[in-house]
Amino acid sequence: MSRISHIRLDDAGLPPPTPEIEQERKVAVFDLLEDNTFVIPSRDDRTPPQGPYHLGLSIRDKRLVFDVETEAAEKAAEFHLSLGPFRQVVKDYFQICESYFDAVKKLPPSQIETIDMARRGIHNEGSRVLQERLEGKAEIDVDTARRLFTLICVLHFGG
Repeated sequence: MSRISHIRLDDAGLPPPTPEIEQERKVAVFDLLEDNTFVIPSRDDRTPPQGPYHLGLSIRDKRLVFDVETEAAEKAAEFHLSLGPFRQVVKDYFQICESYFDAVKKLPPSQIETIDMARRGIHNEGSRVLQERLEGKAEIDVDTARRLFTLICVLHFGG
């Protein structure tokens, strides 16, 4: 029951994503909802409401906001993370993704594979940063962190 069952991205006011970014978003949401781990730990001797959870992600006042509710719309948690630690890795990720999307159109498979390996490495770094930033707030596994990092990038794209 410690999982995300619904996700909502608050992208109101952001420019529309490119087709590639929109595809990344759809895949990340689908994969996230299929398989994820999201545990809200007890804090100050308070046991949080049980999941599954509905997760809202947004960027407000230059902070990444996780708004977590139960399926019964009961507030489970809300936490705000500084975007500072994500800036460089998100920038690097977008640059390598742009190279990857261009490469797929015109380069041989061996060169595409090299760029894809670099893309995955940067993506792993972003998911590691996310796991560190969520420490004490939410426990997530590596795959969940990777998918959430993709969604953070989608929000960053317009922000």
